[in-house]
Amino acid sequence: MNVRELFGDRVFNQKLLSLAFPITLQNLMLALVAAADAIMLGRVSQNAMAAVSLATQIQFIQNMLLGAIVCGVGILGAQYWGKRDIAKMGDIFALSIHEAVLVSLAFFLGCLLIPEKLMLLFAHDPELVTIGAEYLRVAGWSYLLTGVSQCYLAMMRVSEHASRSAWISSGAVVLNIILNAIFIFGAFGLPAMGVRGAALATVIARIIELGWCVFSSYEKTFIPLKLKALFHFDRILFLDFWRYTLPVLGSFLLWGIGFTSYTAIMGHLGPDAAAANAVAAVVRDLMCCLCNGIAAGAGILIGNELGAGDLIRGRRYGERAMILSFLIGFLSTLVILGSIPLVSHYLELTERAQYYMVGMFLILSVYMIGRCVCTVVINGIFSSGGDTLFDVYSLAVCMWGIALPCAFLGAFWLQLPVLAVYACTCVDEVGKVPWVMLHYRRYQWVRNITRS
Repeated sequence: MNVRELFGDRVFNQKLLSLAFPITLQNLMLALVAAADAIMLGRVSQNAMAAVSLATQIQFIQNMLLGAIVCGVGILGAQYWGKRDIAKMGDIFALSIHEAVLVSLAFFLGCLLIPEKLMLLFAHDPELVTIGAEYLRVAGWSYLLTGVSQCYLAMMRVSEHASRSAWISSGAVVLNIILNAIFIFGAFGLPAMGVRGAALATVIARIIELGWCVFSSYEKTFIPLKLKALFHFDRILFLDFWRYTLPVLGSFLLWGIGFTSYTAIMGHLGPDAAAANAVAAVVRDLMCCLCNGIAAGAGILIGNELGAGDLIRGRRYGERAMILSFLIGFLSTLVILGSIPLVSHYLELTERAQYYMVGMFLILSVYMIGRCVCTVVINGIFSSGGDTLFDVYSLAVCMWGIALPCAFLGAFWLQLPVLAVYACTCVDEVGKVPWVMLHYRRYQWVRNITRS
């Protein structure tokens, strides 16, 4: 298949765009709310910003667990929606709610009852622990709601309502940012609440988000949550769900801990290296919003065809998504290279940090090709057919077996230059592209995993 055939398939392109654009927008908005929190709390005090940044690592862990459940909804939901088995879609929805509530309840109780102990996992400074615990006591209520709303949004995405999902998620983010400004600094006669204000804004935004989700689910063509299904246990569906979800959870944990380790390694190389790495990380995360959206959209689109029993079209759509992943990767390279003068002009960094940042951007421009290809192919194409175990193998070998040891040895044993260590942290995504493409060509992902 050539590029002309890819862009000539209007049906595929329109379907993919209708899915990928809203999901990309959601990812972008979530990245922006984190940046807004940091900026606003940074104006309160450095310790407030640092404490909340550390406290939100609790939610980062929760999001990895919930993310695996949401992926399970995407994998099974997309195939059963392609099969038009609405009853089974309702069962999948109820099962995901059940599992998400168990996860969310554990994190909620932890934040409510032992916030100081949770903060001690990430900080030892008494002031940071006190501020972070104050934030968690209030924000913990939002953690109780997040799991449920994420299941609603996931079900909307796989049932041809991705745009509504984006509107709800983006609306909640905008509301969160506005309420942050009101509660943190005090406005309209309200007192300035600082860190507690940031937490309260998050809780209110999550309440509105969940309410909007529930209200929307009772509209025509949406899938509502039925209490009868919530208390019904389908053993076969339960086993199927976790058969495809557990590998995703494993890969999320490997990836999350690995990336946290990368940040820690770079942080030990000095303030200039840490500052440059922070800038590169922001740019990388923003650029990844597009490939993450394409991966999620392609996974749903391909899963629909596989679930409907049209394996030939599913394989053809996978071919188109694979080619598109390379094109997005090269586009990301050009954007990152073009952003170097702009970022350098607006950021006030030391001369050494500036040098590190430019070097990291050059390395990142190559890394993004591998990141885009691996994200779309592994998280989109492979997952659409339930082929979720490959990601665990690839992370265990390429990240934990190669990249992390090289970065650790380079930083603490061989005393390599900062940019060489940074390159080690980027070698995993680029290095596993040949392996990913070899596995892709085996077509083990071309499967209908629904049951009659």
